[in-house]
Parts: sequence; C-alpha cells; structure tokens
Amino acid sequence: MEKNEVLEGLVTGKPVIIDEAATSVRYGDSTVGCNHNGSSSVTGTVIFSTLVAISGAYAFGNAVGYSSPVKSGITEDLGLSLAEYAVFSSILTVGGMLGAACSGKIADLLGGRGAMGISEVFCITGWLAIVFSKDAQWLNLGRLLIGCGSGVLCYVIPLYLSEIATKNVRGAFASLFTVMLCCGKAVMFIIGSLINWRTSALIGVVPCVLQLIGVFFIPESPRWLAKTNETKEFEATLRRLRGEKANISQEATDIRLYTEYMQQIADGGLRNLFQKRYINPLIVGVGLMVFQQFGGLSGFSYYTSFIFESAGFPSKVGSIAIAVLQILMAILGVLFIDKSGRRPLLLISAGGTCLGCVITGLSFFLQDFHASKELTATLVITGVLVFLLSFDLGLGGIPWIIVSEIFPINIKGSGGSLVNLLNWASSWVVSYTFTFLFEWNSAGTFFIFAFIGVVAIIFIGKLVPETKGRTLEELQTHQ
Repeated sequence: MEKNEVLEGLVTGKPVIIDEAATSVRYGDSTVGCNHNGSSSVTGTVIFSTLVAISGAYAFGNAVGYSSPVKSGITEDLGLSLAEYAVFSSILTVGGMLGAACSGKIADLLGGRGAMGISEVFCITGWLAIVFSKDAQWLNLGRLLIGCGSGVLCYVIPLYLSEIATKNVRGAFASLFTVMLCCGKAVMFIIGSLINWRTSALIGVVPCVLQLIGVFFIPESPRWLAKTNETKEFEATLRRLRGEKANISQEATDIRLYTEYMQQIADGGLRNLFQKRYINPLIVGVGLMVFQQFGGLSGFSYYTSFIFESAGFPSKVGSIAIAVLQILMAILGVLFIDKSGRRPLLLISAGGTCLGCVITGLSFFLQDFHASKELTATLVITGVLVFLLSFDLGLGGIPWIIVSEIFPINIKGSGGSLVNLLNWASSWVVSYTFTFLFEWNSAGTFFIFAFIGVVAIIFIGKLVPETKGRTLEELQTHQ
C-alpha cells in the first residue's frame, strides 16, 4: 500500500478502520499510529506557552468588559450622547469582523506566534488611542483597532493551544481561553467601576504587552512548521514541547505524512472550501458559531445591566456576582472537558442556556401582567445566571476548540476565517437588534432565543462529532 493511499484514507474517510483503543489508524494492511509515546506528559514548555497564549484571552476579556462600567465617566468627560456612546461600544464587533475575515490567512502566513504578536500591536495601539482620546473619533478608532486584534486572537489562541498540547489534555488547555476571557471581563468590570476610565484603559494595555513580549520566548506550532517545510525546526520544536526523554518518532511521522499528503491536493482557498469532502466540518463549524451567538449571548452579555434594571434588580450587584460565578463555571468546564468529552458538555450547556432564556422570558411575561416586583426580579436574576453560567460551561469555549480540531490543515486558514467572521457577524446582529426586539416584546425576545437553543441541542446531538482523545490527524478519518 502506497503512502498516499494510506493518507488519503486519513483525510477522506475512505475504508479506514480505527481500533477500539484508538491506538492506530489502518487502511488495508498499512498503519499510521495514533497512540503517541509520552502523550500523557505536560512539559514546562507547554505550560509556559499556554500562559503566554491565554494572556491574549485575558486581554480580549478586558476589551469586552470595558465599555459597560466606564459609560458614565466617558459620556460626562467627553460630552458624548447616548447614540455616540452606543457606536463606541458596538464598534468593537465591527473591528472583530475585520480581524476575523483575515485571521486564518494571517495564521497561515505567520503562524500562531506571529499572529498573536500582530494582534497585540493592534490592541496596544487601540488602548493607547482611548487613553489619550479627546473626542469620539479617537475613542472609536481605538475601539475598532482593539476589535481587529481581538478578531484574530479569538481564532488563533485556541488553534495554537490545540496544536501544541497532547491529545489527552488538548481540550483542557484550549478551554483555558474561556477561563481567562471570563477573568478579563470580571476584573475590568470591577476596576472600571472603581477608577477613572483612562486609567482603566491603560490597565488594559498590560496583558497585551505581556503577550507581545512572551511570543518571542515560546515555540511555534509544530504543525505549522511542518506545513512550511521547516523540517529541522519542526522536530526540535516537537521535542521541546514533549520533553527531551519523550519518544516523538510516531507523532512526528504522523504529522509529517499527513501534512505532505494535504499539500498534494487542491489548495484550501475559499473556492475549494465548499467541496464535498469538506462539507461536514464546514457545517459543524458554521453551525456551532451561529448557534453560539443567535442563542442570545450578545443580548445577555452586552445588556446585562439593562435587563436587570428593566426587571427591577440592582444591576451592579447582579453584574459583579455573575462575573465572579462565570469564572468558576469556566474552570469547571476545563476540569471536565477531557473526561466527559465535548458533546456532553455542549448538550448540557445548550440545554441550560435554553432554560435560562425561558426563565428570563417568563419574568418579563409576568411583569406584563403586573406580578410582584420581588417575583420578577428573582426570576430575572435566576434566568440570567442560568444562561450565562451554562454558556460558560460549554458553548463559550468548546465551539472554538472543535473548530481548531476538525478542519484539515489545508483549509484551516479559509475555514477558520469563515466561521470566525460568521461568529462576529452574528454577534453584531444580535447586539444591534436586541434593544429593538426587547422594545417590541420583552418576553418574546427571550422565548425566541429559547427556541434557537432547542434547535442548537438537536444540531449538536445529530451532527457534532466527539473529538476527545484523538490526535488532530486521526480526527480527519471522521470527516
């Protein structure tokens, strides 16, 4: 059996047999190993590289959590109208779409380290523009630049983490993206509520600078090095990540053979992205990103204070409590993702967000019938808590992990850019239309989100594959 025939089975899913213990992939009489020696080890290099990478997630969380607590300070100091401030707050999403559109291409050209470094240059420039801004134009420019950098980071960080970690801990390490995102939001919300908005923006620069410095001291993704034919550096980097005493021969061979085959088939541009062979990962990636947003995330996240105030609950108390609890739930997700698997956590998470929407919608439904304020306030805090905590358990981070796992290496750039762009575009649609929907029918808005949540549960149950415990190369046998 020729090498290309073996690898065609790996990529296209033609008569490939996977044993129950997931120790090898066989095509006829030929075998490509999957049980890499030393796969259970986590080296100091992997840990340090992860810390550098997730500092970008913390920086992104700072950006998301910045606009809500500083609203009164900025509008008073710069004399902005509510409409002008709304533009400032939402333009982060516009920048995110711009960054997302080219995130895959940047990652393909520069690798994970280069993409993270370029992203942080944009973020640092954006934060400094806000710090020294004298009018709305500089504010908006700064926020737009932060969005551009964040749009790239959202895709690149989970991708980099999934490519440097071993299969048995890949989910947990990639899930740290969500944990640090929640930490960044919570810290910035608390800080922004206590100090001047310019000082808060200056604090936002710190994690960006730390990551920019850190990328010079971490290794590049070995899979990217193999793709760019950096053979010597590829093996040296893989050994550095796995440890000097680890046997990397099987893993190195699998990565190299798989990469060589993928370079022989059609280019992974947008024109070739919609080929039949890629339809399954494309549907899964697009579906997860769209359901992540259209289930109501941006409405709950960007308008938390507004929802609380509309239901008669103290907004600041509720927002701080939620910020802290979200961190704990995200940590819980990290602990379970490589034990329970991706699909169970996604199903539980989608079910919880659906329930949270129903409870929140019920609160406003009862409010329309003049129910007691205590009852509606209790229901709204319960509903928002259930939604956001359930979201952070699975839907918050797992879609990004799965997207980083399921796309073949030759379409990771174009496929990643597409799903990332759709995620940011969906976020913009929900954030832009939320207030109009809420004014039309407050209860109905959340019941619509709940219905989309039900559809998401069906989608996950029917189409989303389990990626736990398999190498990135082995996962292609299921496409």
